[in-house]
Amino acid sequence: MVAGFAEGTLSPVDVLDDVQSRIEVLEPHVQALYAPDPVAARDAAEASLLRWREGTPAGPIDGVPITLKENIPTRGTPVPSGTAATDLVPAAADGPPAARVREAGAVILGKTTMPDWGMLSSGLSSFHPLARNPWNLDWNPGGSSAGACAAGAAGYGPLHVGSDIGGSLRLPAAWTALVSLKPSWGLAPVAPPYWGRVVGPITRTVADCALLLDVLAQPDPEDRDHTSLPPVPARVAPVPDFDPAGLRVGLQLDAGAGMEVAPQVAAAVRAAAEVFARAGADVVEVAPFMTPDSLADLDLFWRVRGWEVFRRLSPARQDAVLPYIAEWCRGGADVAGHEVMRCANQQLEVGRATVAATRPYDLVISPVSPNVAFPAHWPGPANDVTRAMHHIAFTVPYNFSHQPALSINAGFTDDGGPIGMQVAGPRFGDRDVLAAAAWWEGHRPVSATPTWPAPGVADLDPDTRRVGKGLAT
Repeated sequence: MVAGFAEGTLSPVDVLDDVQSRIEVLEPHVQALYAPDPVAARDAAEASLLRWREGTPAGPIDGVPITLKENIPTRGTPVPSGTAATDLVPAAADGPPAARVREAGAVILGKTTMPDWGMLSSGLSSFHPLARNPWNLDWNPGGSSAGACAAGAAGYGPLHVGSDIGGSLRLPAAWTALVSLKPSWGLAPVAPPYWGRVVGPITRTVADCALLLDVLAQPDPEDRDHTSLPPVPARVAPVPDFDPAGLRVGLQLDAGAGMEVAPQVAAAVRAAAEVFARAGADVVEVAPFMTPDSLADLDLFWRVRGWEVFRRLSPARQDAVLPYIAEWCRGGADVAGHEVMRCANQQLEVGRATVAATRPYDLVISPVSPNVAFPAHWPGPANDVTRAMHHIAFTVPYNFSHQPALSINAGFTDDGGPIGMQVAGPRFGDRDVLAAAAWWEGHRPVSATPTWPAPGVADLDPDTRRVGKGLAT
């Protein structure tokens, strides 16, 4: 797309019109967007067109349509954080991710939906309409970057930004056949910062993922993220060539906690590992490094954090919170201080154990989630508040070890559900993780390769495959 803008064979305005036409057809069914602003988007596209004509693009994604997760502030737009209990106060300024993509010339289509406070792997919310999975509208897209991944799979442009504190980028990407990287902690500034919290790209290809990460990883001039670091490496795009020969690749099929891995998920990830092995990698099975106690402590810590917010709400606002989340928060009430401290220390222990277990390997591949897509109206994969975090045992360790971890499609279930594979590497090995994923992208079998449009939306309208000029898809 960017090459077309530079050559004059594509126009940011025509591309935007194409995306808006697709949104008009699909959004009533997918319900991925919050606060779309087609007028501001068109103004941005027209400004981009002038810059390209003058040969002065603002950045590497000038003119490219993009969405931002709802909890990433954009000036003038309220940030409900997915819950009807929030006061709708317009944000005074762009958060760091929004500022960086705007500076780079991207055309912001609007925000994308999320569940209450981002504490569900679901498209269900007390504030937003139910987001649905474009692969099958009866399925959930996952979360908490629910609308972002629904938008990505529906073809609302090529670039989307989400956030992740335990798997919220990678999980929905896995269930929608997208690519998403949870970057090394501190690489991409975010406000407010929080232990293990990151923002990251959601795309259909690894190359686009790297391109967007370069934009997000630029320093924030206002220093709103005291945990952020200078860009390490300075650039990740273009993704370098990758040769698996001689690399030591860990294969993890047992997380040690949470839900059992579905047989079709295990088979897809094992088959991917065999592709790496046939190319010369030394593939070694990795023992579990999470435990039921560590997962339970992480859950309890977040419940206490949720309760601290929930208890301050008026009774009327508490009633507005999604009942599942309200029940989950109440599980953090009246927890003794020594228990909270144990849970806080558990975050450090999970990080230590993850680094120790993965240090012998150049890469570790695993399922993103042990399960496959689940019903659209469920609040989570287990549909059980007592097992609210039982699906994150593969993803959450890397939030607390601060290592990069990427989701990419590795196959499909018998009923066509995407299966995500996680590729993780050493801290600041983001470029190597992207390179390995790009190699897999080019070597995976046709049976594991997503084709677009996603089947759940392909037949909604006879012209869906030919919306506009087809420029955006």
